[in-house]
Amino acid sequence: MRKLTVSTLALAVAVGAFSLAGTSPAEAKKKFISIGTGGPTGVYFVVGQSVCRMVHKAAAEGRKTGRKHGIRCSAPSTGGSNYNIGQIKEGELDFGVAQSDWQFHAYNGSSKYKGKAYKKLRAVFSVHPEPYHIIVGGDSGIASWKDLKGKRFNIGNPGSGQRGTTEVLMQKYGTKTSDFQVATELTSTEQSKALCDGKIDAYGYTVGVPNAGVSVATDGCGAKIINLKTSVEKGLVDANPYYAFATIPKGTYKTTDADVTTFGVMATFVTSADVDENVVYEVVRAVFENLDDFRGLHPAFKNLDPKLMIKNALSAPLHPGAVKYYKEKGWM
Repeated sequence: MRKLTVSTLALAVAVGAFSLAGTSPAEAKKKFISIGTGGPTGVYFVVGQSVCRMVHKAAAEGRKTGRKHGIRCSAPSTGGSNYNIGQIKEGELDFGVAQSDWQFHAYNGSSKYKGKAYKKLRAVFSVHPEPYHIIVGGDSGIASWKDLKGKRFNIGNPGSGQRGTTEVLMQKYGTKTSDFQVATELTSTEQSKALCDGKIDAYGYTVGVPNAGVSVATDGCGAKIINLKTSVEKGLVDANPYYAFATIPKGTYKTTDADVTTFGVMATFVTSADVDENVVYEVVRAVFENLDDFRGLHPAFKNLDPKLMIKNALSAPLHPGAVKYYKEKGWM
């Protein structure tokens, strides 16, 4: 049985916006790149900001040593996986973070991408495991998926990976939105507060572990994470290479008094075949040459292994710029 390993660290590391100090106008032509992320409390946002930090760290403009690649980077908060893929396709984003299942569907033209395969989608590397959480109010009485019937459940905002995974589960369980008392479409930033304020009973969330947004609900108002380990989830894992079972370890949050078994995906970093090979090469090089620093920017990154990052959960072809670096390192 495939397993995802998640960090047992209980505290998230706050990562702010990163910028590069002064540059010289006589240096290399500047290239501005944009990275699609997710909600500002989620790990996708930290991934994008961390990649930008590594890119800026590698830059030598204004310094005697380093790489004069001329790249400047921004990583704004966005709607998540499917939004990022769509904006990469439109040329509005250069890179994006996306769940491994939506990378697969977008490239292969399956699920909601049926008849709309994006064959220019390119993989760059994978990042951290992302278990799918169902987080429920402490006194909601919800202990399983079937207990959500008649409850106020946040299915997630359109375009987000968590919405996509929730819809997959709804289909497999035969659940319709009308089965919920209310099916809200709150973003990852809004959902924990809504749960604590008593506006919803539960929400689904695909996210790395630990997560500051989840802790708002678990540590802040006694919410709990329930198990998802029935034959439905087993069938999904057995049938799809981008899913694996995952454990959220005991003690991760205040209310996690036992290991929670669920299933999940991987966070992946993607781009387009239209993005310049040298740009992708420099971005990849910046991350992997500074991987120890990258690992320190969030507990979910603690166990990143470069030899797994270049192959795990990557279903679209690798971008030639990434391949160039991986071959230089002898990993391919």
